[in-house]
Amino acid sequence: MRVGALAHETDFEGWRLAARQFRTEGLRPDQVRFAVGAETAQNGLFDIYFPPTPVEGKSAQEFVVPKAFVDLAGSVILHRSEDRFDLLYRLLWRLREEPNLIRIVSDADVADAMERAKNVSRASHKMKAFVRFRQAFDNAGERWVAWFEPAHRVLEMTAPFFARRFANMRWSILTPDGAAVWDTDALTFGPPATRDMAPAEDEIEAFWKTYYASTFNPARLKTKTMQGEMPKRYWKNLPEASLIPELVARSSVRTDDMVAAPASTPNARLDKTLARMGRDASFDEGFVPSNLDELDRAVQACRRCPLWRDTTQGVCGAGARKAPLMIVGEQPGDQEDLSGQPFIGPAGQVLDAALDEAGIDRGDAFVTNAVKHFKHEPRGKRRIHKTPAVSEVSACRWWLDAERRLVKPKVIVTLGSTAALGVLGRKVAVTKERGVALTQPDGARVLLTVHPSYLLRIPDAASKAAERERFVADLKRVRTLL
Repeated sequence: MRVGALAHETDFEGWRLAARQFRTEGLRPDQVRFAVGAETAQNGLFDIYFPPTPVEGKSAQEFVVPKAFVDLAGSVILHRSEDRFDLLYRLLWRLREEPNLIRIVSDADVADAMERAKNVSRASHKMKAFVRFRQAFDNAGERWVAWFEPAHRVLEMTAPFFARRFANMRWSILTPDGAAVWDTDALTFGPPATRDMAPAEDEIEAFWKTYYASTFNPARLKTKTMQGEMPKRYWKNLPEASLIPELVARSSVRTDDMVAAPASTPNARLDKTLARMGRDASFDEGFVPSNLDELDRAVQACRRCPLWRDTTQGVCGAGARKAPLMIVGEQPGDQEDLSGQPFIGPAGQVLDAALDEAGIDRGDAFVTNAVKHFKHEPRGKRRIHKTPAVSEVSACRWWLDAERRLVKPKVIVTLGSTAALGVLGRKVAVTKERGVALTQPDGARVLLTVHPSYLLRIPDAASKAAERERFVADLKRVRTLL
């Protein structure tokens, strides 16, 4: 029996070298085995350990396997099953005669390996979700330490994620398989650790528990789904897990209390807006604005979709009241949301410069957006743009149609696919319909082009210059239509 001696449980390179040599020598799966560390001491009477003397005239380099197998093996070897090395060698043994074996997902060995790789990937995902750092201090000052027990040996595979995610924080992740240490400059790995080496709790934990309890919605509780996403095996290392049994037990009572609670006080800002319009809470979709000022006030009271909840204000169009040209963008950005004016941020500056080069005075145009509220997600102190959903564009199309009815433009330029959806009421491929004038039932001509923010995102200077030239050419085409 030939034995491949591996340095540790995840010694992929060691297994790869031994397996390649065994396969080159023509050793069948029942003629080899693989042993890790101390296991090699429990050898059989006739065991011969790798590396052996190479077979005359043969090279381990002669046998080439597909990259898909190498990638699969790199994941499977992290699985905790004891027979994983043997499974991989069986696949390697068969690959010479069956070069497309890895593509046959119905094969028992292939399916087994893929299932183990999936389990490893799931364990890595759970590690990203359930690692909880606790505050500690050493000679260099503050550091953060976490204890985690992964289902499989995924520490080295997953630790780079935390190095990117918490690049400015000194941290350590301790596991029974080893330790990962990040000093804000380099990621290193150390020997296995025990749970008592990590802090038991810290003062920040109380705030986290308070936050978790306050966001727990009993009306949406699905215990099986929750345990599927947060398996009980991880609960012992999650500070918030101590709250779950009580929160689940009290869920029905809290749901009844929520249903029985009286309605909340109406939004004061909405009441003031409606009062300025001379209307009361009966404001509904039957309202038809008679001018742009009234439309602007009405948008502040719009509740057609949830986007109003997280914004400063609705942002309507601005410009000439009876403009021959209407320019429609996607939605207001961060600066537009704060100021209440469309296209004043970086994309607006690109648009202004392009309009000027095309010989179009922005003051003669009416500039607006398909969606009137800023859709975003918080990231630190910044609000990062998110593309509006089709339902949100459809809900806001009522306001855009009202602007078109009041302004009566002859030509409408849509900047990007969201703007085109708002104007045309259908999804479009801007690259395919760009520059083509589409005649609408009201007689207006619609011209599609890209959004100025697209130009800002192009990293290559030459490509950016070429795309900007195309954008200006589209605007010159507008002049022709006017």
